[in-house]
Amino acid sequence: MAAATTIQSVKARQIFQPSSDGSLGSTRDGGSDYLGKGVLKAVNNVNAIIGPALIGKDPTEQTDIDNFMVQQLDGTSNEWGWCKQKLGANAILAVCKAGAMVKKIPLYQHIANLAGNKTLVLPVPAFNVINGGSHAGNKLAMQEFMILPTGAASFKEAMKMGVEVYHHLKSIIKKKYGQDATNVGDEGGFAPNIQENKEGLELLKAAIAKAGYTGKVVIGMDVAASELYSEKDQTYDLNFKEDRVAKAISEKTCNALLLKVNQIGSVTESIEAVSMSKRAGWGVMASHRSGETEDTFIADLSVGLATPSAETELQILTLFTALGDTMVISFSACLLQGQIKTGAPCRSERLAKYNQISGVFSFLLNKTVSTLLASSANYLCSEDNTTNLVYAQRITPRTWVLH
Repeated sequence: MAAATTIQSVKARQIFQPSSDGSLGSTRDGGSDYLGKGVLKAVNNVNAIIGPALIGKDPTEQTDIDNFMVQQLDGTSNEWGWCKQKLGANAILAVCKAGAMVKKIPLYQHIANLAGNKTLVLPVPAFNVINGGSHAGNKLAMQEFMILPTGAASFKEAMKMGVEVYHHLKSIIKKKYGQDATNVGDEGGFAPNIQENKEGLELLKAAIAKAGYTGKVVIGMDVAASELYSEKDQTYDLNFKEDRVAKAISEKTCNALLLKVNQIGSVTESIEAVSMSKRAGWGVMASHRSGETEDTFIADLSVGLATPSAETELQILTLFTALGDTMVISFSACLLQGQIKTGAPCRSERLAKYNQISGVFSFLLNKTVSTLLASSANYLCSEDNTTNLVYAQRITPRTWVLH
């Protein structure tokens, strides 16, 4: 039996990202350098504390490593559980990619295996296309106005719908508010000088209709209501610009989980939170942060964890049609479930996540086709870029056998 591969070293460095005001779970340096938003403390925590402590451990044992980092190396807790106050949640997310590399499997498959998910389902992208709240300088109280292509038959088609609606929205905003209104914010969304939330919703309805996707693309909101709340008055002010999951389940105060893995702090805790949410019948949406990099980890995470519940088992329906020497395989009923929120289809650090999931879609599609056409030596397969069809062209005479 071959010896287990062990961790030899762990190194961290500071990298740059678009604007960020810091976030829950992230350790920032404070002081004057980078206006206090540097992360050299977190880098030092990895290089001086976490890294040396992980040497010799098996990177495929994700749960053991996460529990070791969270409970022993950090050890801080509050009323909600382990809070990572000593090392910072952004320093503790370190090992999952190494585990996938050791096992020689894609990262999303490694995460699915860790979560015990046997079926992979791609998420519905939630594009943040109009910005308000603390993300913009306009008067919109609500923070994110999103579009979700829930009527798409595949992730590729969802991306097509989202991109087309986004660019129709741009032209509508430009015509109504001027060229300056089409400048984009941190997450790639527009921030026109809108006076009321309803006006933003009407813009989205117009863009969806102009793209021809009414009924197939729906509107979503990330209100960020806590920023509108006045503790003093115990009210929500829409003119303000002029183990929480368990508790929420027991008190029935939520029906969905917005998964920000660097707030939770470890892959194991993320898996536990998603599993708990699904058992309660909640929806799950993986989320980026306002300050992002081009790392695509959350894309693989959303594929690995956004799997169907027992009531909605994945069904990939295949339709075989013999057209002379061509067999058409339709994947128009391929199910999308769960969501991922990683900005508008704009800016490279946002598109990196969508492009990663698109790559996963293509890989899984080709894998499925190869399985269906196990004797494909006599067929030449090609994908139609404008449909959800794969064509298997017979290149030598043979008899069709469909199982």
